[in-house]
Amino acid sequence: MAFNFDQEIDRSRTTSAKWEKYAGRDVLPFWVADMEFATPAFIREAVSDRLEHPIIGYTRVPPALVENFQSWLSRHHGWTVPEEWLIWLPGVVPGINLTARAVAEPDGAILIPTPVYYPFLSVPRNAGQAGLQVPLTRDRGRWEMDFDVLQQAVDDHRPGRARLLLLSNPQNPTGRAYSQSELVTLADFCLKNDLILCSDEIHCPIVLDPDLQHTPIARLYPEIGERTVTLFSPTKAYNIPGLPCAVAVIPDAALRRRVLHARGGLLPDVGPLAYTAAAAAFADSSDYLPTLNAYLRGNRDRLAQVVGQRMSPVEATYLAWIDLTDTRAARNAGAHFEDFGLGLSNGADFAGPGFVRFNFACPRSMLERGIERLEPALAALTDA
Repeated sequence: MAFNFDQEIDRSRTTSAKWEKYAGRDVLPFWVADMEFATPAFIREAVSDRLEHPIIGYTRVPPALVENFQSWLSRHHGWTVPEEWLIWLPGVVPGINLTARAVAEPDGAILIPTPVYYPFLSVPRNAGQAGLQVPLTRDRGRWEMDFDVLQQAVDDHRPGRARLLLLSNPQNPTGRAYSQSELVTLADFCLKNDLILCSDEIHCPIVLDPDLQHTPIARLYPEIGERTVTLFSPTKAYNIPGLPCAVAVIPDAALRRRVLHARGGLLPDVGPLAYTAAAAAFADSSDYLPTLNAYLRGNRDRLAQVVGQRMSPVEATYLAWIDLTDTRAARNAGAHFEDFGLGLSNGADFAGPGFVRFNFACPRSMLERGIERLEPALAALTDA
């Protein structure tokens, strides 16, 4: 099966959120995590086949979706899970918020390593909890968790206790693919401090370095699995964010009941077209993902040639995290690049002021047009 990642696709007249943000302006959008590649034909065909039936009604979870996901999880991550562990949801972000509501306590707190995907930052407020933002540290450009600082945040929170830690794995926006040893240390930290862990693993199929692989933290050993909610979705890797479908893997029955109770009346069921698309994605045995990751690796390397040391090493995801903290542009990083015709995500939205996030999941020709604008934007940076 051939996949053409070089094809540029006109998204006008589709009310694309990514492109409509800059409607009427000469700004190329590289911001939201929405790829410029065609959704694979095998997914479009599955949705088209479902539309042959003239009724699109309320739908129960299709058995084929469950089987496909179980097989996918076993095939890619060596993790065998029974159906009763699974809760299907209309997106990963709702799953994070449900988990926070499920474990919330009076005067409780939620630990959030930052910078991080910006919806994480509103979860504590939504659940009536305190938010404890704990900055990641950098070692030779790589972003890592500082467990001494995390421990201090747990110890200092009064009068209640820290109850939950939110993890982005792989890490958005820094592009880290956490190693197994790092995840073991985090798991031990959660057990030591009686923390529930909610792990967003939506980007796990997109690991760019061939010598790295994704590790679901809940699979490390049973004790951490029993206190983890792991969230998966095919929407990023297969470019189907308009058909949101996610699954929470929750081994512990009591925690699963609490999440289901928290869901009551708050979320709609997943629609039949989203179920169909997800089932087709989890059934994929083609060379789509290896081909995609190889193409993204080339884009990453090309972008790094231009950005240099300002760009954090991107091990996973298709998102580059670019440092402007030593420049005057740090005060309004997004606006600086818009002046040069580039629409990037402002790092302040991720609790990373002075940075920008660049989505390089696009045809090489579009990336090159972006680089033509990026080079003078970088050259115009002045010291703070």
